[in-house]
Amino acid sequence: MTDDPYNGSRSPLSTEMDPAEIDLEATLRPRRLTEFVGQTRVREQLELVLEGARRRGAAPDHVLLSGPPGLGKTSLAMIVAAELGSAIRVTSGPALERAGDLAAILSNLVEGDVLFIDEIHRIARPAEEMLYLAMEDFRVDVVVGKGPGATSIPLEIAPFTLVGATTRAGALTGPLRDRFGFTAHMEFYEAAELEVVLRRTAGILGIELRPDGAAEIATRSRGTPRVANRLLRRVRDYAEVRADGQLNLEVAREGLAVYDVDELGLDRLDRAVLTALVRTFGGGPVGVSTLAVAVGEEPATVEEVCEPFLVRAGMLARTPRGRVATATAWRHLRLDAPPDAPGDPTPTLFDP
Repeated sequence: MTDDPYNGSRSPLSTEMDPAEIDLEATLRPRRLTEFVGQTRVREQLELVLEGARRRGAAPDHVLLSGPPGLGKTSLAMIVAAELGSAIRVTSGPALERAGDLAAILSNLVEGDVLFIDEIHRIARPAEEMLYLAMEDFRVDVVVGKGPGATSIPLEIAPFTLVGATTRAGALTGPLRDRFGFTAHMEFYEAAELEVVLRRTAGILGIELRPDGAAEIATRSRGTPRVANRLLRRVRDYAEVRADGQLNLEVAREGLAVYDVDELGLDRLDRAVLTALVRTFGGGPVGVSTLAVAVGEEPATVEEVCEPFLVRAGMLARTPRGRVATATAWRHLRLDAPPDAPGDPTPTLFDP
C-alpha cells in the first residue's frame, strides 16, 4: 500500500501494519472457509474449486483475488493452503524484480504447495514472463551465459497452485490474467457482516463488546474488516483507560471521536480532501495531482487510500475533467451544495 497519510502519525484507518500488528492480524485470521465471514459468493465458488481438486487428487487451478485492501485476500490465500493441507510460500510482486528471484522460489516448491504473490500486478516484466510458463507447463527456462553463447536450460518444477492478490485488477496484463483458472472480486462488507467479524475478534481478544458498541464501530469501518478490527482495538484502549472497560455505544462514540473517525467512517485525510475540493476548488472538477498538493499528500495516497471509499460513499465523482464533489459531500461538510453538484441536489422553490 501507500505511505502513511499522516506523515508518521498513523491513522486508525491506515492499511499499513507494523510487525506487532502483523502478528496480531495473523492471530485473528480465520483458518478455514467455514470460519471466514462475508464474501458468500466467493466462498461458495472457492469451495467448489478446492473440493473438485481434492476429489481429482490434483492441484487446483490458479486463483486470482482482487479488490480493495483489507477485505481478506491474504486470509483466503492462507485458507486455500490449509484446506489443501499444503505448505504456503509468501512473496509480493515488488520483491520479484528479476526472473532469477522467481526461479529460486519456484525451484524450491514441493508438489501441491501454494505460492501466494501479493500485489501481483507490480511484478517485474521478466519475472512475469517466466511465470507464464510456470503456471501453464510447470517449467521454467533458465538462461545461462550472455550474448550469442547464452544457453536456455529447461527446469521442471513441481505442480503448484498460484494464488495472486491485487488491489488493481486493471493493472494486470492480459496474458497473466488469462492464466488464472479462477478469478474472484472481493466486495466491501455490509455493517451486519462487520458486526459478526467484530464479535469474533472481541471473543479472541477478550474484549467485553456490547451489541450497540459493535454496531457503532461496524457502521464507521468503511466496509472493511481490517479497519473494523483496528478501530475495535483503539476503542478498547479508550474503554480501558477512560471508562470501565465495557465497550458500549457511548464509549464507542467517544473513543472514535478521539481518533477523528466521524459517523460515516471518514478520517482526517478524507475530510481534508473533501474540504479542499469544496472550499479551495469550488467543488471541482480538479485533477488528483492538484488535489493531492492541496492536502500535502502524494497523488497515490489520495487515489488509493481516500478515493475508493469517498466514491463508494457517494461523496466524490470521477469525471473525464477531474474529481468533483457531490451534493452529499457538501451536506456532510454542512455547506449548501450548488445546483450543478452531482447527485441529489438540495430542493429549491422551483422543484415540483
